[in-house]
Amino acid sequence: MSSATVIIMIVMFVYLAGMVAIGIIFSKSSNTTADFYLGGRKLGPLVTAMSAEASDMSSWLLMGLPGVALLAGMPEATWTALGLGVGTYINWLIVARRIRRYSQKLGAVTVPDYFSRRYHDEKHLLSLVSALVIIVFFIPYVASGFNACGTLFASLFDVDYFPSMLVAAIVIMAYTSLGGFMAASTSDLVQSVVMTIALAIVVIFGISSAGGWGAVAANASSMPGYLNLFQGYDAAAGTAAVYGPLTIASTLAWGLGYFGMPHILLRFMAIEDPGKLKTSRRIATVWVFLSMGVAILIGIVGSAVISAGRIDALDSGNSQRIIIRLAQLLSTHGTLAAIVAGLILSGILAATMSTADSQLLAAASSVTEDLVAGFFGRKLSKETSMKIARLTVLVIALVAVIWARKEGSVFSIVSFAWAGFGAAFGPTVLLSLFWKRSNRQGALCGMIAGGAMVFIWEYLISPLGGIWGIYELLPAFCFGLIVNVVVSLATGEPEAAITAEYEEVMKEQA
Repeated sequence: MSSATVIIMIVMFVYLAGMVAIGIIFSKSSNTTADFYLGGRKLGPLVTAMSAEASDMSSWLLMGLPGVALLAGMPEATWTALGLGVGTYINWLIVARRIRRYSQKLGAVTVPDYFSRRYHDEKHLLSLVSALVIIVFFIPYVASGFNACGTLFASLFDVDYFPSMLVAAIVIMAYTSLGGFMAASTSDLVQSVVMTIALAIVVIFGISSAGGWGAVAANASSMPGYLNLFQGYDAAAGTAAVYGPLTIASTLAWGLGYFGMPHILLRFMAIEDPGKLKTSRRIATVWVFLSMGVAILIGIVGSAVISAGRIDALDSGNSQRIIIRLAQLLSTHGTLAAIVAGLILSGILAATMSTADSQLLAAASSVTEDLVAGFFGRKLSKETSMKIARLTVLVIALVAVIWARKEGSVFSIVSFAWAGFGAAFGPTVLLSLFWKRSNRQGALCGMIAGGAMVFIWEYLISPLGGIWGIYELLPAFCFGLIVNVVVSLATGEPEAAITAEYEEVMKEQA
């Protein structure tokens, strides 16, 4: 093991130790489930904004997006980033304030709990279905995060995958189960800063290694369609590809997923002062667009570095490792450079961990609050509820570890889970906040329909190819929305108490 690798290992170890320390510090302030899941609704605008976006981006920001840009150029990466950026802004603009006020008035501390209280679901069927959706889609989502961390450590330090993945999983479990929401949110703030620094350093170093901005631009221009948003580059054929309207619409549909992401909605529910959401929205939107833009630039710059012969070429299976290769190249320039490379790779770790901890909390809250206390009606003391919450984090993480025991691609799992939450919860969230006529039956049927259509489209319809080969989130979201509206209109109007409650919240909103 080289001295540079040892230095990188030390930097990453210090980083991991810092995350556990955050969990220990905040464990003293997590005395109730409201503290554990929503931080007592005490998040400031900066922490809310950066925590929401860091918990969203995962390793996709530092590995997935640059990898796509490296191979195919601007189209897919840019349209995906645009859809996610616009989705971020709209979610903050129309959902954040309403769900914060509505959830506080109802006393809801989880997303399923909000659905149940919003529609006065005394049988807690909405809690049951919501909890099952969260568990079904979050366990593989968390497993993908463990997988990414294991892959990073294994490729960097030339060690076996499983023990590498296990170490990362233990650290994430430790600070999440100790400190709960405030630990996860505070660590997300720290990790968003680390991610930002990593992106900036990699771009600057990459441009220098490629021979300057002129060399980067010349390399990109030399590949047909590489910079064209309606073509793209076919690396296998060495020619321009075609990126048509249907493909663009399907890619932009990633933005719809934001309306149903439980770990992001929890951040909205937890902000201390709803009046400061405008500040949070601006911070979040600027950060998202800048970070994704720089991530795409890393892929373009990485291609030029490869052309300059500074690092070996990467095929489609390894293109997402471009940032790791650039960091390793940087580490060969002395001790300080190796420390900086360790910081960059900690950024990858930060991106993965910030998503995994939030997902663990959301899944744990569903089991504790929505299944045990909600659907099964068990009254729990504060101490017992906290113990179950922390135990649930450990159990769910253990299942995710078993799922991730073998190394594999995480992109398809993440894409599928994103579609699942977006289609099952997205329409339900929007209609619950903006349509007074929406009722319990419509919400339940729409949630089931949207979630089921994700499976149906992915495994039965999409394989047909052609116009059917689009991202499953778009048709599943539309189907869930239509079913919700149709069933709500076909069944009785909401009870007078539900309508009065809705109108009262809307008056406060105004």
